[in-house]
Amino acid sequence: MLWKKGRRSDNVVDARGDDSGGGGGGMRFGGGKGLSLMAIILIVGIGWITGQDPMQILGQLTGQMSEQSAPAPTQTRKAPPATDEGAEFVRSILGDTEDTWGQIFQQAGRQYKNPTLVLFSGRVNSACGLASSATGPFYCPADQKVYLDMSFFQEMSQRFSAAGDFAQAYVIAHEVGHHVQTLLGVSAKIQTARQQGRQMEGDGGLLVRQELQADCLAGVWANNAQKRLNWLEPGDIEEALNAANAIGDDRLQQQGQGRVVPDSFTHGTSAQRVRWFKTGFAQGQVGQCDTFAAKNL
Repeated sequence: MLWKKGRRSDNVVDARGDDSGGGGGGMRFGGGKGLSLMAIILIVGIGWITGQDPMQILGQLTGQMSEQSAPAPTQTRKAPPATDEGAEFVRSILGDTEDTWGQIFQQAGRQYKNPTLVLFSGRVNSACGLASSATGPFYCPADQKVYLDMSFFQEMSQRFSAAGDFAQAYVIAHEVGHHVQTLLGVSAKIQTARQQGRQMEGDGGLLVRQELQADCLAGVWANNAQKRLNWLEPGDIEEALNAANAIGDDRLQQQGQGRVVPDSFTHGTSAQRVRWFKTGFAQGQVGQCDTFAAKNL
């Protein structure tokens, strides 16, 4: 991937080594009672064992994963050093998502609001609470920020055999896809459905449909970015598809517990994640990403 063609975003904050991201006292959502650090560790452990997203589990426990959540402590507005090639890669990918989604929103008569991407190491405090590297990359709709510990890319390569720069770009684009969902009102509708007691987890549940739509939106970005920059090289798309395949609920559960439990799915199967990324990439149109109306995922 010729990623250096991409415009560097100014919306990447380097919070690595920033003690303000840690803090004690446990996780807090919306000003409510904090969860103890031990509880957080247990929840993260449960997520890895069952193949569920720990942030989704925490959101369900608190019911506060919404735009109305209390703001997180302000991170120091510090740009990553220009000599950090990994951070430069992240800035390039984020910059192109800004250009792509800005253009798509403008064509639809809307204005795109750029998200902030926070680089952290170890743990970080967001408006969705305190999270560790074990949580993996995540998007918090409460502060409209993407959080990324770049050690996850090493884990992708070593644990999931999903290496490559475009595989990493797919991960960033997926999280930005959640930001697009927030701007389009999808995240708010999911939160309302949660409060109404509708089915969230499970094969075909709303969480799975939300995640698969983010995969599709990542494909939409990839399509439009390629048309504009022609930066993909042979094998790049295969890298993204391999990454999507590696982190499907069924594959993670099989690896983690030796069996697949469809009732606990939160992100979709490997085949579904691959299918929806390919759908977005093939068409390059947001209208093709209505996973909520799809009968067969």
